[in-house]
Amino acid sequence: MTSQRLGSWVTSQILLAALCLCAVGFTLRSAEAIATSPFDALVGRWTGDGVLGFKESKPERVKCRATYLLDPAAPNELKQTIRCATSSGAIEVISNLKEAAGKLTGHWKETIHNFEGDLTGEVTPKGFRIVVKGADITANMDIVVRGDLQAVEIQFVNSSLVGLSLAMKKG
Repeated sequence: MTSQRLGSWVTSQILLAALCLCAVGFTLRSAEAIATSPFDALVGRWTGDGVLGFKESKPERVKCRATYLLDPAAPNELKQTIRCATSSGAIEVISNLKEAAGKLTGHWKETIHNFEGDLTGEVTPKGFRIVVKGADITANMDIVVRGDLQAVEIQFVNSSLVGLSLAMKKG
């Protein structure tokens, strides 16, 4: 290879390397700009069973279905619906959550027993920790997600309900 050809080849390789570095940098910035929602793992339909505890009676087995929806225009806003049936009744929880900088805010309502309140909480490494406070209810809610498995634990304070523990699978 002549020195002139070698010089052209080296120059073209340097330009190619520079273009590749620019492309990688652009791709990384684009990936950062398209941040994922902390709710992404929840989206979809989940089914499972668990236990619902009452203050005045023994706990009952429940079969449950949960649905989580994201608005594509607002990926940090989630609508959660959990419906559970027991041999003697039902429970239905509807929540609307909004996430900003790892903090959660929104509204929570149990439609069968007519409890509702505002919620606050945080995104945790394993899922979500939520506190609900209203005129007739105080409740703590933990949601843990691992792949296609989800655990929901709700502890009610000062209500006819004591708690709800669920194990669900996506799909």
